[in-house]
Amino acid sequence: MCHITEEEFVEKLDYIKSAPCDRGVLKMIVIRPAENEREVLDSCQLSVQGGAHGDSWAKKCWMTLPDGSPDPIVQIAMMNYRVLEVIAGTDEERALAGDALCVDFDLSDENLKEGDRLKIGEAKLEVTRQPHNGCGKFAKRFGKEALAFINSPVGKALHLRGIYVRVVEDGLVRKGDRIQKSVEG
Repeated sequence: MCHITEEEFVEKLDYIKSAPCDRGVLKMIVIRPAENEREVLDSCQLSVQGGAHGDSWAKKCWMTLPDGSPDPIVQIAMMNYRVLEVIAGTDEERALAGDALCVDFDLSDENLKEGDRLKIGEAKLEVTRQPHNGCGKFAKRFGKEALAFINSPVGKALHLRGIYVRVVEDGLVRKGDRIQKSVEG
């Protein structure tokens, strides 16, 4: 896989920033059954207790509560699909990011705040406060320049690496489902 340069990222920024801010689309669903494994799904059950069904979050989460259970603040990673289109050529390569919900939707600070509710398919989600930053694995998969841009002040404000959400109402989500801000609490 060829890695994107910072200049190429900047050239595509307007495209990324033009993602819908009220109603978008769930473009791809990815679970991580085990470390460094990815499975692209057409549909997935999301639950308060288990997150994305089949994902390793419930079994082996990097952030835990004092009792050892997985911390719901990092239950489900969500990423703007337009960013994935810019950094990777195929859905197989895009799945390497490991984000469960890949959406055509504006995830920026300007559009979403901690506590905002989103509805996708039958599920309701809440944006958490936990930052989602690029790491060494991201650099290895998508390049050092992509990592630097994702973690830059612009990249962080736009949440180019994505956001974390937690499930507040169980439900089935399907590729192609609408994502929208929920007016209810």
